Amino acid sequence: MDSEKLVLKNNLRVVRKENQLSQQELADLVGVSRNTIGSIETGKFNPTAKLALVLCVALDKKFEELFYF
Repeated sequence: MDSEKLVLKNNLRVVRKENQLSQQELADLVGVSRNTIGSIETGKFNPTAKLALVLCVALDKKFEELFYF
């Protein structure tokens, strides 16, 4: 598999809105800045494994429901 073509994508914005959470509310829940949530949603920042799992717990989703290639 060519790792240069693998881009981590996510459904974070959709799931966050389904949960009626603002970026700030989600950021407060998981202990990061609103900027971090925005950057993850736009694909400018890939979360650490720990943050990705914390987001999954906070949103009650499996990893593959939030993140994909």
